Amino acid sequence: MAIWQAFLFAILQGATELFPVSSLGHAVIIPNLFNWGFRTSNLVFVPFLVLLHLGTAAALLFLYRDDWPVIIAGFFRAAARGKIRTDSERLAYLIVAGSVPAGIIGFVLEKPLKSLFGYPRAAAAFLIVNGALLFGAEVMRRRSERRTIATAEDLREHGTADRLEVESHFGDVSQLSFRQAFIVGLCQALALLPGISRSGVTMAGGLLAGLRHEEAARFSFLLATPIIFAAGLLEVPKLVDHPAPLGVFAAAAVLAGLAAYGSARFLLRYFRSGRLDPYAYYCVGLGVLALLLLR
Repeated sequence: MAIWQAFLFAILQGATELFPVSSLGHAVIIPNLFNWGFRTSNLVFVPFLVLLHLGTAAALLFLYRDDWPVIIAGFFRAAARGKIRTDSERLAYLIVAGSVPAGIIGFVLEKPLKSLFGYPRAAAAFLIVNGALLFGAEVMRRRSERRTIATAEDLREHGTADRLEVESHFGDVSQLSFRQAFIVGLCQALALLPGISRSGVTMAGGLLAGLRHEEAARFSFLLATPIIFAAGLLEVPKLVDHPAPLGVFAAAAVLAGLAAYGSARFLLRYFRSGRLDPYAYYCVGLGVLALLLLR
């Protein structure tokens, strides 16, 4: 991998990890689509990608630098007390419940999941599936919004409702049940497949659980941090066992973090009024194009 390729990967990963378009899918498809001259099945490739993800996790830690100390303190307070009392304590254990499925599935199915990185056409097909999941979540969400408009007396009196009025009837993260958080975590586990977006499927799961778009994005970003750091502890040390330009890779991780921070700030503003549909169309379009062009 050339230095420029490593840095381009960093920007690509940092930008696409938090957008609901699958950074892993792009990482597998792009080098094969443009014949970059290295194998995505190489033993160094996955640890390198995980290192880039650590840059993303660091950006998310900085973005939520006021939230994480409260969440961590809440976790230990509730554990010592044996009872959850505050919203911050509840959020801490919702994150735990949402992190368990991906951790277990990733550990048990590590080898077969890694083998998929050598099949760019599989990543392209999963990218199409990702687009379908995003679109399906938005369709179901719109049905829920229509039911909200139909049953809310104050909205019926005006005969219409703007998006802000409709969104006000959906909840924030503190209203999730632990069962719902676990289901969102199962959605996150789908992103172990290259082409399925972690942020996309967790946001979709959050929407179906009744969260506002902005809150679904926030929970997705909070949920990403522990699972990325856990993957980093397992994968990044493997870079020492193989010939790898560690200095270049570390610089790429910093670059990925900067790109991820900008992406996160943009998306949190976008989802105050935006939807998943544009990203669904993008994923389907790129997936179909890649299937046509890849050999």
